[in-house]
Amino acid sequence: MIVAGRYSFKGGEGVVSERYPALVQEIEDVIRAVEADQHRKKRSKEKTMPGRMLFSPKRLNAAFSKGFLARGWKPVRVPCDYSTDFYVADSASNSRASGAFREMDFIKERLGVEVQMGKYAFMVYNVCAKMTIFSNLGHIDAGVEIVPVKAFADHMSTGVSYFEQLVWDLQARGVADIDIPVLILGVG
Repeated sequence: MIVAGRYSFKGGEGVVSERYPALVQEIEDVIRAVEADQHRKKRSKEKTMPGRMLFSPKRLNAAFSKGFLARGWKPVRVPCDYSTDFYVADSASNSRASGAFREMDFIKERLGVEVQMGKYAFMVYNVCAKMTIFSNLGHIDAGVEIVPVKAFADHMSTGVSYFEQLVWDLQARGVADIDIPVLILGVG
């Protein structure tokens, strides 16, 4: 695969390139090592493209995981203790959710990486919520979000997110004080 697009959110490209040049090289090496054609294994059952062979997000994610884990990147999971303090009386049980967690795909030297080959809502969540949460919890200082460009996403199931959507949303949303620097990489 190749890096086909780059977008700097809250100065992400400068921060990531300046603070983590060796890790940027590792990320780009992982991307180059993923041979996308080996993952065109999903036969579509969708009405709009029946029988068409599509790229499998699950297989692509596994290939990225293999590359990152081999280079010492680690997933980080944090437990969530959900409060019932805000329930309205008699509207819900007082039991707490057990086993709930949030997980970042890969972290190394306080740089977080999320690979999103799935649904659209998760891209914006990763950049605008999850990375901020992991920063607030002391795990990361900056992030990298890896997503397909539209030309690549067009060969996946419908509803898969893509780089151009995320860039538009982030530009239209603007930057908030709580956001952290994130480099968005569009892959093809």
